[in-house]
This record gives sequence, structure tokens and C-alpha cells, in this order.
Amino acid sequence: MTKILSDISLKPFNTFGIDVKANYLARFSNTTELAQILESDVAKKNELLVLGGGSNLLLTKNFEGLVLKNEMKGMEIIPGKDADTIAVKSFAGELWHDLVMFSIENNLAGIENMSLIPGSVGAAPMQNIGAYGVEVKDVFDSLEAYEIATGNIRIFRKEDCHFGYRESIFKRDLKNKYIIVSVTLLLRKTGVVNTTYGAINDELKKAGILNPTIRDVSNAVIAIRKSKLPDPAQIGNAGSFFKNPVIEKEKFDLLKKQFPDIPSYPADEKHVKLAAGWLIEKAGWKGKTISNYGVHKNQALVLVNYGGAHGSEIYQLSEDILQSVKSEFGVELEREVNIL
Repeated sequence: MTKILSDISLKPFNTFGIDVKANYLARFSNTTELAQILESDVAKKNELLVLGGGSNLLLTKNFEGLVLKNEMKGMEIIPGKDADTIAVKSFAGELWHDLVMFSIENNLAGIENMSLIPGSVGAAPMQNIGAYGVEVKDVFDSLEAYEIATGNIRIFRKEDCHFGYRESIFKRDLKNKYIIVSVTLLLRKTGVVNTTYGAINDELKKAGILNPTIRDVSNAVIAIRKSKLPDPAQIGNAGSFFKNPVIEKEKFDLLKKQFPDIPSYPADEKHVKLAAGWLIEKAGWKGKTISNYGVHKNQALVLVNYGGAHGSEIYQLSEDILQSVKSEFGVELEREVNIL
């Protein structure tokens, strides 16, 4: 029987480094162990929280329930999809960046732009993670998920997941009903790399690379992220704390008149996506420090814990930023990080 620990600090299990406690914690490395845990009295009598890498979570209080730590590992290539693509299957407890490196080492293209995104593979489809013009939904084939109520394994195809911008059905209708076991991505054997984002091209030019490979693009993305984003091992953070807001084109046109240098990206025919980091910086928050927490000096999207901060303090900082941006620009930001 898998051991269930009691009165456990969650500080090692969240990248913000917030020191709160869970009443119980259990680790599982396969579905048999998971089933044993869920059949226990502790699981039946307590609220459940599934943790992978703990990289998209702000803990504001002790968790009076059972934390399930997903440690399911393993990656494999599944041949025979078609002439141009091949599938890669990874268990949910693997680190996302390790899956990116595994794909590059096997010369499979499609996720190199998402290099160095923190967190586990299981969290990737839940959040529909993305970076530099690529999202998980662009390469998603399917996932296996364990239904908590029945113990059945269900396969979800792309259309089942209802992917949106940093959204999926697992954050909405099916929240807390399934535990993702594995994820299968459909990658390309060959193909043109995606360097549509200017920052990637600038980094490649700096390195003198004219015909980049997928590894070159990955290295460029890693260099950019390291220059802008703090390492959670050094400074507690959860990466981008806010989503880039999408507003109606008419509202954007009015903002553009007032703020001519406001950066934007077309979302669809009627909507425009704004850069949340720019809005936060222009509202005066970039680099702001309050006691032992604040906004990172190099990237206004990132809230940081310099050591010993409470999750409730960082949450209040995020609330102050939301109100400030709304007051300054009339734009409502939304948190990307899950709050507990």
C-alpha cells in the first residue's frame, strides 16, 4: 500500500516556494498506486489536490485535504501515424522541458518554441500552455485520464478538450474529476521551424544562424527565457502570472489613439490581443518590491517571492495590479496562475 504522509510542508512542491502545509500527501508512480490511494479512507473523506510540477499554483493557505503527487514517468515514440508525422507519448509526471528535449534529440519538430516552460507534462493540456506562437493544442493528439469517481481510464481527443487560450475542459466542466495519466503529441519528422516572433529571429541573428534547426530555435528560446524570467530555484515564481487580455477591435482603436505605442496582436477579425506585461509595466509595477516579494525587474508578468512571503500577500499584489491596469487602461486582466 502506498504510504500517505500527514502534516507535510508544501514548500518543496510549488515553484513559488510558499511554505504552507497539507494535512496529507501521497505520491503515485502508476495507476495501481493511484487506485490504492483513492480507495483509502483518507482519500474518501478529504478534498483532493493533484500536483505535478507545482509551477502554475499560488498557495494562499494550508490545504486541509490530500495532495496527490503525480510521479508517473516514461516517454516513447509511437511510429506509423503517416509519412510526415510521428507521435510521442509521455506520462504526466515527466517535466515538460524534458519532453521538449526528448523530441529534439529524436529530430521531431513542433514543440521547440515551448522550451523551458516550467511544470509537468500533465499540466500542459490542462493549461493549453504556449509560447512564441505555438500552443499545445497545435500538436495535441490525445491524452489518457483516470476518472476519480469510477477508476476508469478515458481517452480524450483534441475536440474533447475544448482548448482555449490557457484553457481546457479540465479547468472548467471537468475540474477535479479526472487525473491526467499520459499525453500524446503529434510531431513532424521534418518541416519549417516557426520563427515568426521577432525575439527568436533577433536571438538567431545574434548567434549568426541563418538556417536554424529545431535545436537552434530551442536554444534561442531558452536564452530569451533565461534573460527575462527568474529561475524558480533561485527566486520563487510561477512564470507568467497573468494572461494577455483579448479585447474588441473598437476598444483597441480607442486605446491606440491614447497610447500610440501599445503593442498588439490580431486575435480574430473582431478582437485584438494585448501584451499584459506592457500594460503592467506602463502602470508602474515593473520591478516594484514590497518587503520580500514583488514584480520581477525584467518581466512585469512575473510576480516573485524573494523568500518567506505569504501566498496571500502575493495574491493581494496581483489584485492591486488588476485594479491599477483597469483604472489606467480600462482593460481587465485575468490571472493565469491557479489560486488555492
